[in-house]
Amino acid sequence: MSAAPLRVLVIDDEPPIRKLLRMGLSTQGYEVVEASNGRMALEMLDEKPGLIILDLGLPDMQGMELLRMIRARSEGVPIVVLSSRGDEAGKVQALDFGADDYVTKPFGMEELLARMRAALRHQLQVHGERPIFRVGDLSVDLVRRIVKVGDKEVKLSPKEYELLRTLVQHAGKVLTHKFLLGELWDELTDAQYLRVYVRQLRQKIEADPERPQYILTETGIGYRLRAPD
Repeated sequence: MSAAPLRVLVIDDEPPIRKLLRMGLSTQGYEVVEASNGRMALEMLDEKPGLIILDLGLPDMQGMELLRMIRARSEGVPIVVLSSRGDEAGKVQALDFGADDYVTKPFGMEELLARMRAALRHQLQVHGERPIFRVGDLSVDLVRRIVKVGDKEVKLSPKEYELLRTLVQHAGKVLTHKFLLGELWDELTDAQYLRVYVRQLRQKIEADPERPQYILTETGIGYRLRAPD
């Protein structure tokens, strides 16, 4: 017997967007349920969606407030936010409120599907962290604290390793500057400290630190470690 399809809750007040998502996701084997406003969305949580796509611009309530309420009631479900172009502050706030990722409108279906897969992988990783993480030539042994690029072991400072470990634990997810600063330093520090350590880490693990393949910059927001393929 085949596994039941993953149920995706689409929360968007625009019928053309809902239709686009319904058609695009259905052809990929997802079961799609829809809500056109926040009140309906909260009722639809009883349907136990496996992933939520949330447009923050809803007619009956603030998108951030709805995001907070969903996260309080459905702690583990991945949430991908649809955001407007250029709204860096909104994206940061959404991530800090518990969204797993965001896609900027207008978006391509392939990009959305990739972000959904990354959010689902991240959820699995959080619930059953693998002792050895691999992506491309990079491997991180979280038990023995050994980092390798290809067959070559890379020596990291304690803070560099802490940064990489945090990125590995959330691979595929955008981590905001605020989140990373809070994880790495007891007191909130200037983001410049973070940029310095990211630059040092890239020098050690990237083939070309100026064009990184692993630690990706989300401009104005934070960083994302490439998820395993």
